[in-house]
Amino acid sequence: MSATGLPVFDKTLQETNQWLTLMMGELGTETRSTAFTALRASLHVLRDRIGVDNAAHLGAQLPMLLRGAFYEGWHPSSTPTRERHLDDFIDHVQSELPAGSMVNPAEAARACFCVMGQCLDPGEMTKLQRILPHEVLNLWPDEMLRA
Repeated sequence: MSATGLPVFDKTLQETNQWLTLMMGELGTETRSTAFTALRASLHVLRDRIGVDNAAHLGAQLPMLLRGAFYEGWHPSSTPTRERHLDDFIDHVQSELPAGSMVNPAEAARACFCVMGQCLDPGEMTKLQRILPHEVLNLWPDEMLRA
């Protein structure tokens, strides 16, 4: 018998757990809540930076459960944000983390990009590289950068 009795929910739970396990590995933590907090904050900043159409394309590729977290609290009319420098992007990630969080915002974003590279279509990742400011790509693993 399935965990929830609904295959669609079981699938999104399994996929979300895969993302969280990968985030835990990237962050070097055994705490799922830390991994989720870092992933959610980074996805929110990315969503806000890439504009409505691109955010919709990215959101469509996320597991259903993460898609809900991705869109949570979104105000499309306030996007895209205009961070042009790495420090501004990292500051935005920090602002999305809960007060008192011990998560390093740069590591959160780096881990998120690594996990996205493992779980999403390579074409989507290439498109994101073209949209984001060049400095933000310093957080991406070298093997994920495309010419």
